[in-house]
Amino acid sequence: MQRGFIAVSFLLAAPVFAPALPYPEPVSGDYAIKNFRFATGEMLPELKIHYRTIGIPRRDRRGIVRNAVLLLHGTTGSGKAFLSENFAGVLFGPGQLLDGSTFYLVMPDGIGHGESSKPSDGERARFPRYTYDDMVEAQYRLLTEGLHVNHLRLVIGTSMGGMHTWIWGEKHTDFMDGLVPLASVPAQIAGRNRMLRKLVSDDIRGDPDWKNGDYTTQPRGLAAAVQLLLFMVSSP
Repeated sequence: MQRGFIAVSFLLAAPVFAPALPYPEPVSGDYAIKNFRFATGEMLPELKIHYRTIGIPRRDRRGIVRNAVLLLHGTTGSGKAFLSENFAGVLFGPGQLLDGSTFYLVMPDGIGHGESSKPSDGERARFPRYTYDDMVEAQYRLLTEGLHVNHLRLVIGTSMGGMHTWIWGEKHTDFMDGLVPLASVPAQIAGRNRMLRKLVSDDIRGDPDWKNGDYTTQPRGLAAAVQLLLFMVSSP
């Protein structure tokens, strides 16, 4: 027994080394946009956009960045989602489609998501009403003002990020060479999709604990909203 105990202790004490990433180490940062004005006319004294990058920007003789790729996440997600094995593991490695040693990959957290500014930071329901246009404007300013990227090789987005990708194509037509919207169509939300989103909103707003957005504890209706969300995003 004693020898077995010593062996187990030795194994537990042995250093554990994380496997090396097959692509350059991601770099995280925050860009603060002062006095950001939303489409509604509301203004936030400081809008923080969190981001992750892989690789370095490469410029041509005219100083134009030629290898930048913007990756945009879906609803409730964050840029961190792109670092999963089933995405980064098959796209960012040597010789893969978005090789991190060749491309400059930029993965921001959208407004209201991840580590970017969001209602739960303190403003709650007083947080400015924001739209996809506002989210794309913040991404554009992160790239141009914060990271000094003046051109994109590609914009790629999933779900909500796909909707952002369509908007990039409309608002900044000459800024990128290509668009890849995934799980997204350029059409207004309607039918079952719109109905489920309305039910989620009603579950929260109809709860007395919501208190018109001045809640002090999480509204109990959030549980019902999450259950509906699971139905929405599941793939039987």
